[in-house]
Amino acid sequence: MAVRGAVPEVIWARPGRTGRGPKPAYSRDDIAAAAVRIADAQGLDAVSMRHVAAELGCGTMSLYNYVPRKEDLYELMVDAVSAEHDLWEPSGDWRADMLRVAGQTRALMRRHPWMPAVLSPVHGFSPHALRYLEHCLACLDPLRAGYGTKLELIAMLNGTVITFVRNELDTAERVRDLPWSEAEENAVRGAYLGRQLASGAYPRMAAAFGEETGPIDLEAAFERALGRVLDGFAPR
Repeated sequence: MAVRGAVPEVIWARPGRTGRGPKPAYSRDDIAAAAVRIADAQGLDAVSMRHVAAELGCGTMSLYNYVPRKEDLYELMVDAVSAEHDLWEPSGDWRADMLRVAGQTRALMRRHPWMPAVLSPVHGFSPHALRYLEHCLACLDPLRAGYGTKLELIAMLNGTVITFVRNELDTAERVRDLPWSEAEENAVRGAYLGRQLASGAYPRMAAAFGEETGPIDLEAAFERALGRVLDGFAPR
């Protein structure tokens, strides 16, 4: 619920610390790093001002001198993780460079599984996120398109990566929680599906599953999805 009379502010425009007192033993970067460690180890739900304070060995209320809201804490976390992007000298091949960017983003989100849940367009203007966006635009210099189109390309590529990683993470979490093995469940579901397709009620689905495609190659599927996004922006 919005607080009547509250004034919006950007965490990056605030001083690193407000309030009086001796020089602190930790920084806003320390707070972000502690929150990231907690989220990596225990999940996003475990991140709280109290838990972060305990990780740092300080009082909970003192953290509000650095981070006034939990949403600001999330923004600090996203920025801290965004620093892990390896920003290289663009090769001149915009397509290859953007595929490399997408691959890095996927690996980053796998290392920090909580990341897709807190990403927001407003986080794109934190210091490390701005450097990331500037790098992407530099990679896209050879593409004959306006900056609006290039930013749309970056957003669509990131959206594809987020969707793909969410599915990977959700599938892995579901499998961990099964009371039986994944192979046992797949066998039961496969048998059920086979009976449905054999009924003749779903001829197109039967034809689709009848094609000899072999096991699903997730890496190839990821590359195809990215390639189709980039195809939509290639000059014609």
